[in-house]
Amino acid sequence: MRSGGGTAGAATLAVLRLRPDGGGWASAGRKTETPWPPRGPRRSLCSSGPPWRLLFFGSDHFAVESLKVLAADRSRSGGAVSSLEVATLSADVPVADFARRERLPLHRWPPRDVEGRFDVGVVVSFGCLLHQRLIAKFPCGILNVHPSLLPRWRGPAPIFHTILNGDTVTGVSVMQIRAHGFDVGPILNQAVHAVPESSTTDELADVLAAEGAQLLLDTLRKLPRKMADKREQSPAGATFAPKISASMSWIVWEEHTCQHIDRLHRAIGSRFPLRTTWMGGTIKLVDFAGRCHISFADAGAERMPGSVSFHKESNTLAVCCKDGWVGFKAVILKKRLTAADFYNGYLHRVLRPRGAAAAFVSPPGGGKASGGEPPHTHLAKKTTAEQRRRHK
Repeated sequence: MRSGGGTAGAATLAVLRLRPDGGGWASAGRKTETPWPPRGPRRSLCSSGPPWRLLFFGSDHFAVESLKVLAADRSRSGGAVSSLEVATLSADVPVADFARRERLPLHRWPPRDVEGRFDVGVVVSFGCLLHQRLIAKFPCGILNVHPSLLPRWRGPAPIFHTILNGDTVTGVSVMQIRAHGFDVGPILNQAVHAVPESSTTDELADVLAAEGAQLLLDTLRKLPRKMADKREQSPAGATFAPKISASMSWIVWEEHTCQHIDRLHRAIGSRFPLRTTWMGGTIKLVDFAGRCHISFADAGAERMPGSVSFHKESNTLAVCCKDGWVGFKAVILKKRLTAADFYNGYLHRVLRPRGAAAAFVSPPGGGKASGGEPPHTHLAKKTTAEQRRRHK
């Protein structure tokens, strides 16, 4: 981890703290006559009320929003935060960058020298299960900001699954961490949020990050009462939101509806472009244009899932799926091509002989077998044969 003036081994350096007196970095792993910051007595109970001494655990941009609010509150008279330090799994994440800019003490993982120094911990998008021996060092426990209405969408990717499932309502939960599982602890606070019909994962994440930060601050201001009124999660309605992967980006034209493809694009498209196979290889479909309501001059030609037509007026590739047509403005083969470029350079060559119908083909096994990689050679040969059969 960078320390402003060099690096130190994990065996000797657990925390780097920037002294406001201009004395540079101080190591928590070394004995000093006057430790900085001064260590107050540990609170035995969580009933005395704010301000609190906080240790924040986080990683990504979603977590930064909560950290920003806590940092601002720390400098406010009468705020809920008296001191704020940060722990990250890596020195190269947005939360660590923010901590360095704001000169917040930054802990290596796992944090050492925690005993008696903090009242409460806060976890936001951290990605690591905390052990009971660490949780027990915080008199008020450790709180977690989770972007769903628990117990719905427990797990690492709740916002993705909210969009993919077509949920119309979601929200943010502040819960108390328990060591035996992710997102299973009692709920202290919740806020409901309506999901806009066309929202993407990134757009919804930005909104929930801001709402979650304010909900966290509200919880900390009223923590003794929130702790007293906390409620256990009901097993009814619990769902799991596993990590997303590239294997989810394969389109199965025979099974996927226009609505499902739209949700899939809005859920994962910014990270994993939607994919299909073309002439035995992988092609990425980008710039999703939604459901197509257009007429085709060759309407008499056979239309089956995967069939592709180029609509010149809107510069759109229209692809037939289970219940209609969806459009894409561009594709990626070896490089990015507009719909017109793909038509002129590739699609037109297939359409010209005997008025054949061009088609994208779903990967064998719905893409599950090939995961994030292009189909294997023997599958590609099978795909090519299927496309030739369709073109006859």
